[in-house]
Amino acid sequence: MVKTKKGNKRRVFNRYGVISAFFFLIAVGIVYNMFRTTVVDAAAWTERAEKELSQIDTIAPERGSILAANGNILACNVKVCDIKIDMRHNKIMRMNKQKLGAKLDSLADTLDVLYPRFDPATADAATRQARSWRVRLRDELEKEPSSRSRALVVAKNRPLEEFDSLRKIVFIRDFKGAGFRCPLYREEHSRRIYPYGKMANRSIGRVHEISSGNPRRKGEIHGYSGLEKDLDALLYGKPGFAKKAALLKGYGTWITTPPQRGFDLLTTIDIDLQDIVEESLQDICALHDCEWGTAILMEVTTGEIKALSSIERLEDGSYGEAINRAVLPYEPGSVIKPISMMIAFEDGLVSNVNQTIDCSPFQRTKDPHAPSVKNMKQVIEMSSNTGIARVIFRGYSADPSKYYDRLASIGFFDPINSGIAGEQIPQVRRLVDHDSKGNNITMTSRHLDLARQAYGYNTMVPPLYTLAYYNAIANHGKLVRPHLVRALRSETGDSIVPISYIRERVCSPETAEKVKQCIHEVVWGEHGTARLVRDDRVKIAGKTGTVYPVENGQYNTSKRRLAFAGFFPYDEPQYSCMVLVQGNAGLSANRSSGQVLKQIALKMHARGMLSENPRLEKTAAKGRPVVAASNAPESHKIAETIGQPISRVSRKARYDAGKVPDVAGLDLRSAVGELERLGLNVTVSGTGRVVRQSIPPGTKARRGDRIILTLRI
Repeated sequence: MVKTKKGNKRRVFNRYGVISAFFFLIAVGIVYNMFRTTVVDAAAWTERAEKELSQIDTIAPERGSILAANGNILACNVKVCDIKIDMRHNKIMRMNKQKLGAKLDSLADTLDVLYPRFDPATADAATRQARSWRVRLRDELEKEPSSRSRALVVAKNRPLEEFDSLRKIVFIRDFKGAGFRCPLYREEHSRRIYPYGKMANRSIGRVHEISSGNPRRKGEIHGYSGLEKDLDALLYGKPGFAKKAALLKGYGTWITTPPQRGFDLLTTIDIDLQDIVEESLQDICALHDCEWGTAILMEVTTGEIKALSSIERLEDGSYGEAINRAVLPYEPGSVIKPISMMIAFEDGLVSNVNQTIDCSPFQRTKDPHAPSVKNMKQVIEMSSNTGIARVIFRGYSADPSKYYDRLASIGFFDPINSGIAGEQIPQVRRLVDHDSKGNNITMTSRHLDLARQAYGYNTMVPPLYTLAYYNAIANHGKLVRPHLVRALRSETGDSIVPISYIRERVCSPETAEKVKQCIHEVVWGEHGTARLVRDDRVKIAGKTGTVYPVENGQYNTSKRRLAFAGFFPYDEPQYSCMVLVQGNAGLSANRSSGQVLKQIALKMHARGMLSENPRLEKTAAKGRPVVAASNAPESHKIAETIGQPISRVSRKARYDAGKVPDVAGLDLRSAVGELERLGLNVTVSGTGRVVRQSIPPGTKARRGDRIILTLRI
């Protein structure tokens, strides 16, 4: 008995000894590693820690918005999210497969309504079945649990509020209390949106994500066209920086430099005028089957570009947004003649509009219009090539190179810096007596080139430059800078872009008045080349220009490029406009580009946008009655009775709780706000104010339903 007790005691001590030795060895290892870490390898660990803590992460700034002249958003960033399901969520993995399948079917039915994987309007029964969420979720469920997706995409680029609504679905609601994660989760990111779609697309521009080049800039969002590109440095903002900091437990992120939001860009674009210009240009181009067209509308006194459109014919015969030809150089043709006439008056080559000149054949050119002797008004009215050439020869035949110098003296070759992407300067050859290789150029050749330059050939001038000088004539000789940017708005305040002059004055007010009278005759004279532009409601003055386009080094006589530049109303010009289209050889500027400008002017007149028919908003401020926007025919009767036009003043949406409101007459922002508040997904067609909605007012609002709004100016 005693021996047994001693044996047990010995065995116990042996075990304790082994255990003690084991822990002693562990302690020795710990002490050794502590010594090695803190003494032997201290430098290496310190270097590694410093490297980790010195890493600087870049925080992308929020990109600034682009705004119309009235503050409407043309481009902005919005926070959206991609909604995903984690099919390996711990509670899903633990759930009975049969029970899970039934719950997923219930979820799938909801997703088929909210986010169908087929087109509900066109899909047949077989497609609906094959592309249903039931099939998609069941396929995922049949996989090995470890192979199921952790990021099954439900929807992309959805509003953040939509995600919160989805978490109230019965199946997802069951996961409350299953930890901080839910199988339905979101990944947030910013998205650049353009509420007015393709309106002024080329002028506003677009952005893209940098995917190659400098690794540090990879993933950044920058502009690649229009204002988005030209003013990218201002819109992008300044990135912030953060680095890791050692905390009691692990590391945390410490923001050393917060990001600075980009400037908001207040443009000069007027949404209403932009819609008028685009519609008018497209109507005339479609009527005459033109190849392409471009139009610029500018405010005379300020140089603000109120609308800018460039379109071209697509393969299906419709018209879409094209490259911005308003800033590309083209042979101008006869629209350059008023500028030549301005120089002639200013230099004293002719003294008044009634002075005459011989218009007989000259420099291989003849004038087919009678009489052979014309006064200055008739030279412009009948677009006499020989007449304008003979006028310019009075001052520049002795040294043709001086004509280039004279154009340079009025800023003709100065960059405008309008803010329009791709802007180029005019190309006019200086007529010197030697070429670039030192070869002599005869005076005969230089005279021929001088005559052609005077009436718009042998030169390349962007429409924007031509318009700038017509605008100067309408503006009493002041050459304001055409521009698209009115102001920059930072988080701290506004930075105003003031009116700037390319030249304070390119001619005297007296000269401007003389040229203005000459241009008047083109539309209102008995033999004017633009008599079809005449309309008593708005007095327009302008000049036509026609050239054959150069293709493969020679003129293509089967096509014509047709220009009309002018201003209105004539007596007190408020707007200047330049239209350029390319069509078939049988078309004239009188019936094409001139008609675009005429339509623009008449639509502006009809909507009270000219001073001879003031805007209602201005008169309303003085206490005169206002008729709110409405589709009801009674509104027009009321307006006629009180002698007021229909106002564009918005009204409140009319709706009952839980029902789709009547948003007719509202602006886009107000309508979308009312509808999205009810959980409806809004799709927009057109621009302006709401005239039609796909879900009738008073219908019960079901969250997730899609409603289509049709807008019109």
